[in-house]
Amino acid sequence: MKAVSKLAVLISMGAFVSAAYATTDEQAYLESCRKAPGVPVPVTVVTPTVGPEYNGATVELEFIVDAAGKPAGFSVKSTSDATLATAVLDAVKQWRFTPAQKDGHPVATKVALPVKIVDPARVSSPLAMN
Repeated sequence: MKAVSKLAVLISMGAFVSAAYATTDEQAYLESCRKAPGVPVPVTVVTPTVGPEYNGATVELEFIVDAAGKPAGFSVKSTSDATLATAVLDAVKQWRFTPAQKDGHPVATKVALPVKIVDPARVSSPLAMN
């Protein structure tokens, strides 16, 4: 049976600042996101668990962050592998956000999210940028 390992994920999100994870440090990503009223801000991030054969692969997603902060209406814009896309979708569906705001009220917002799979053992810097 093929060994599966949890890999770090580099993520940049539409208007968000690009950021990187340490091996299991989703908190570093959360702290680096731009926090502005018109931008949904992730507050819970789940990293997909995939095998090392996906190192360097990217899955581009689009979805809506609703007024309650839940992602919905997913669309895979590009991927090189359907299995990888499923793993990334399953992880991102578990994310939660502080929704974008307009006139002080939460609003649904469309998000573009490229997710690049990176093996932390191959990243020479503790902070890699996407």
